[in-house]
Amino acid sequence: MESRGDNCGFSRSADGSDGNGDRDGGSSVMSGNFFLDYVGEVILTQNSNGLSWKSLDSSDNLLFVGQEGSTCLGIGASQNVETEMNFSDIYAVEFASYGSLHCSKSSLRNAKERFPGRRLHTQEMYRFTVHGLQKSVKEPCLWKLAGYTFGHVDLQTCQMWMDWLNYFLIKQVGRPRNLLVFVHPRSGKGNGCKTWESVSLIFARAKVKTKVIVTERAGHAFDVMACISKEELHSYDGVIAVGGDGFFNEIFNGYLLSRLKVPLPPTPSDSFHSIQSRGSSSVPESGDEVLETNQKEDHPLLPGLVQNVSNVTDFRTVNGSCEENEDTEHLFNGERLRFGLIPAGSTDAVVMCTTGARDPITSALHIVLGREVNLDAVQVVRWKTTSSSPMEPFIRYAASFAGYGFYGDVISESEKYRWMGPNRYDYVGTKVFLKHRSYEAEVAYEEVETENAKSPPQNGNLRTKTWPFRNSIKSERILCRAGCSICNSKDDNTLLRNYSCPEGTKWSRSRGRFLSIGAAVISNRNERAPDGLVADAHLSDGFVHLILIRDCSRPKYLWHLTELAKRGGDPLNFEFVEYHKTRAFTFRSVGSESVWNLDGEMLQAHQLSAQVLRGLIPLFASGPEV
Repeated sequence: MESRGDNCGFSRSADGSDGNGDRDGGSSVMSGNFFLDYVGEVILTQNSNGLSWKSLDSSDNLLFVGQEGSTCLGIGASQNVETEMNFSDIYAVEFASYGSLHCSKSSLRNAKERFPGRRLHTQEMYRFTVHGLQKSVKEPCLWKLAGYTFGHVDLQTCQMWMDWLNYFLIKQVGRPRNLLVFVHPRSGKGNGCKTWESVSLIFARAKVKTKVIVTERAGHAFDVMACISKEELHSYDGVIAVGGDGFFNEIFNGYLLSRLKVPLPPTPSDSFHSIQSRGSSSVPESGDEVLETNQKEDHPLLPGLVQNVSNVTDFRTVNGSCEENEDTEHLFNGERLRFGLIPAGSTDAVVMCTTGARDPITSALHIVLGREVNLDAVQVVRWKTTSSSPMEPFIRYAASFAGYGFYGDVISESEKYRWMGPNRYDYVGTKVFLKHRSYEAEVAYEEVETENAKSPPQNGNLRTKTWPFRNSIKSERILCRAGCSICNSKDDNTLLRNYSCPEGTKWSRSRGRFLSIGAAVISNRNERAPDGLVADAHLSDGFVHLILIRDCSRPKYLWHLTELAKRGGDPLNFEFVEYHKTRAFTFRSVGSESVWNLDGEMLQAHQLSAQVLRGLIPLFASGPEV
């Protein structure tokens, strides 16, 4: 079988050029005749956007096979099928050596049985493979590996095409070349190392260098990130976590705590002092307590909160980790370190919200292709560990969730059952639910103009009841998707936009007994809550979603949890649920016990405050597509 091309596989471009293309990304094209696994002979065309090919085999009864045991697709093709792949979806091009394009033995045997008497050919030729992705039709967020092997009888032709393709891949902006990878060997079901092995070939094919550190103890990754030298840090294009949400939290906390310079949020005492107390009823009949404050004189936040973080000098180093660190400018000089997460945890909420699929291959492809979104983070400052502790700030950052009450009890109790793996959360969650403990606390939060809060009805006339404990008002959901206009809106040119306080800001207070208090930075979709805690939370809009569940009967709380567990549920539409969209809040426990859940990690805090840092974390992801 010989090639139909008469010029080493090339044909002239549409504009009459010699088919050599345009290295400046012009409109000229290069095309030629090749043989493609699965299909047979094709016309392969390359332009500045990518590749396309069209089958020429409408009469020849040829049988070819793809790589790695793929099934045969091209027996006597009766139609000219054109396929294309953009450069943005190609992560590697590699030489496949001299060999045959043929079916596997089983496919060849099956084909002979199905088509007796037909000619089934193989062809020895030089080959190269284009590696990219294929999106699932039913699940567009799920990306699968796709490899297309092209063959030609002329080695120089194959080499020329490979050179051109690699040239265009190098021009793709934002793709990493050197990564630091942390692997948690006991994450989730203890499959951290196997998960990395399943995707490491993708990085090797994409010619991405990886330095892999398998952690040996709790806090190992934190210590490495906190004390890594400036020179080594600048040598990496990103840091990858192979594990769960808690492991991801450990890594970016290690990076941020010794480097990030922002003023701290107000203490609970400052915020509550600014709001005149009007009683401590668990469900105030008069509603939340509101106070207008003046930014220059009365506002509890530190004055002059950051507009350009790189110019801020009023910062207190806390936590005592690597006190001397010269890397503080690295975060804000236009070269922020990017992070990636390959799921191997118990819930993997961050991956579910940023890629839409809890799949290691999908996440690996996002990383090697250089896809990027920015994530909000909440700076959480613990001021007091217990009621008798001295005031001493201790900082942590959360990228997905901070929770108290039910959530804190689950995380603290589950530490006793780590041997159960992910199943411990179901078991412990049931135990905590049956205990039905509530806690007295005070929460103050900043009101925002876009807030759509669901709070207890004031004077009994703000909402019309349709079912017991339910409200007739249901907010319109604007979901966060890939290319989200809300997340991409920018009101300034700074890389980091944290909480700022305009003049006339209103603060409100809620005090009473709460079954749980949750602060969701993202929607927190997972297998147990398919829509998340807040379905319309966004990845980078500068807000945290405060959910206060007041003390109620066990059946009511079960109803709320049931709504969380089903797709299309409305867990916020209850009289005993308060929902507030805010940029900052403070918390103070009235009792002696107080444990918070911070991205799956336990934090004991009697008093804490939090502020949102918009777009703080650059992540290798693109957002869910559906």
